[in-house]
This record gives sequence, structure tokens and C-alpha cells, in this order.
Amino acid sequence: MNVRRIGLALPAVIAVAAVVVIGAFAVTAPPLSRGPHGEKSADWHTVKLTKAQLAKVRAKHATAAIVFHYKGNDWSAAQEAGLKFEFKKLGIKVIAVTDANFDAHKQANDIQTVLVKHPSIIVSIPVDPVSDAPAYQKAKSQGVKLVFMDNVPNGMRAGKDYVSVVSADNYGNGVASAKLMCQALHGSGKIATIYHAADFFVTKQRYQGFKDTITRSCKGVEIVAEKGIPGADFSGQAQTAASAILVQHADLDGIWAVWDVPAEGVLAALRAAGNTHTIVTTEDLGKNVAISMASKGPVFGLGAQRPFDQGVTEALLAGYSLIGKKAPSYVALSALPVTHTNVLQAWQQVYHSSAPSDVKKAYQK
Repeated sequence: MNVRRIGLALPAVIAVAAVVVIGAFAVTAPPLSRGPHGEKSADWHTVKLTKAQLAKVRAKHATAAIVFHYKGNDWSAAQEAGLKFEFKKLGIKVIAVTDANFDAHKQANDIQTVLVKHPSIIVSIPVDPVSDAPAYQKAKSQGVKLVFMDNVPNGMRAGKDYVSVVSADNYGNGVASAKLMCQALHGSGKIATIYHAADFFVTKQRYQGFKDTITRSCKGVEIVAEKGIPGADFSGQAQTAASAILVQHADLDGIWAVWDVPAEGVLAALRAAGNTHTIVTTEDLGKNVAISMASKGPVFGLGAQRPFDQGVTEALLAGYSLIGKKAPSYVALSALPVTHTNVLQAWQQVYHSSAPSDVKKAYQK
């Protein structure tokens, strides 16, 4: 089944996982994901401070450290930008930003180094929920307020050990990318998945959302191959995996990648194989996959996170902790489906800035 340009025939209105893309605009439904302890998501729009509360936060003259799992992508850069934007408004000084490069041991050392600077707040995404837990427990025992992105260390409880956890609607993004795959293939075809082979809460949600939707709601689409990649060379490992899959399944209609960096590896594999018919869906709006969508390339569509707004939300919740305001234990930001039709506008929504010139130049009307 040749589906290379199947997307050009799609109707202007695309129903996606209770999300509708109409022209350049997206209307989203409530998040489908649950928190790490099964919590229902709070509405991120309700996370805010009054003027009086803001003044109290600013009077604390607090400091914050941002402890990343991995900084080598657009997602982390946008989270950092959103955090710094809101921390500045809150009068909270950022004193450190670290990158563990997906190494749990390095992240534990990063936390130790950060604690020497006595931050009031640490906003972090744990690499490993088990091995990193003692380092976060130590930070908590020293009075540091902890706000988590996506993942939560084992044994830690919201409201007692940490303030809150903020994520995208990762399950919903998986559903959105599956619906887009089904639409692009007109409900029939053979596909493969390249997932994250690690005990990482949110990437498991993405994979589960995608697979559940394909198997339950798009029964004409068959998953014929699956391969997990551990990282940290996600692009290179995904290219190797996709190349091997394409040798075994030359008639493959589609490949799903767990986020945009692995998707870049899939694109490289398709180019190397001279493959012009297999489409790609993924999650996260990175620049390279945006260029592919803009040029009507192999990436047909994706479910995007809102990392800048996630960073803003995390900073606000940190502010809650400084003044004793009760915080929701879990906050998720709704999935944003992106296709060629709305890629330029989606970039503005995701990053709060205009699309890069490379994406604009690639855009074909």
C-alpha cells in the first residue's frame, strides 16, 4: 500500500482523540492521562496566583535549581524557558541548571552538587524513579521544595515529600498520534513501533496510548514489528532499529516513534533506504519533524506537548509551596495534534515564539 502522499487527500476537519483540528486551530478535550499514583489531572489553567499571593512569593527572595534528565532537545529548552520566564515574575532566582544525559548516577551527583548551593526549590525530571530516589529524599530532608516534571521517585508522596508533578497528557498524545496514523492509512496497513525501552512513566504512557488505540479503534492497521531503544543516543538507535525493520518489512506503511528525536532517526533510515512511501507519526514538536510536516514529508502528524506552559505551571506550583498554598498533586496539559495544516500555528502555541525560519521556508501551501 503506497501512502506517501495520502495526507493530501484528507478532509479539512480531522477528528483526533477527542481533539479536532479545524484549519489552523485545535480544540482539546480534558487529559486522558492519570498521575504516577493514579491521580486525576487538575486543569492547568487553574494553577495561578493572586496579586497578593504573588507579592508574598516575591518577598521570599527564593532560589531554584532545574535538574534535567536530558537537555539535548527542543522540549527541555522550552521547559527551561518557561520556568525561567515565570521564576523571574515570581522573584525566584535560578542558581543552577543541570543535564544528566539520561544517566541516573550523574543525576544523583547533580543533585548533590546543587544542594551545596542551598536552593529553596528544585524542579526536576528523574532519570530513574528507583536509583535517584535517595538523592531526592536527601533534598527533601534539607527543606528543599520539590516539583517534578513527568516522573516521580519511588516512595515519595504528593503533599508530603513533593509539591506536585506536571506533565503533558502523554496517554492522550499517544492516542492522538495513533488516530493520525489511522487517518493517514485510511484504516488499513502495516506499521511498526519504536518505543522507549526504560522504566519511564510518561514514555510508557505514550506507547500504551498509541498501542491501545491502534488495537481497539483501528483494527485494519496491524503492528507487525516493535523495537525498544534505551538511549541515550535515541536518534542513532532508532535509525538502526528502523533500518532493520525496513529490511524485514519492505512493504511497511507506517512507523511510530515515541518522540521527535527517535523520529529523526527513523527519517534517516527512510532516506538511507530510498523509501518514499512509509509515513511517520510521533510525539513532540521538534524542529526537524516540524520541517518534515511543513514540507509534506514522511512525518504526517504528531501529538505535541506544551513544554513552555509546563515550565510556567511548574514554577507557579513552586510558588505555591513557598506560601503554603495547597497544590494539586498532578497536573497534565492537554495533547495538541499537529499536522501540515497547523504546524506553524502549533509552533507558536508550543514554544510561545514564531516558528524557526527553516520550518517557515519548508512550508508548502
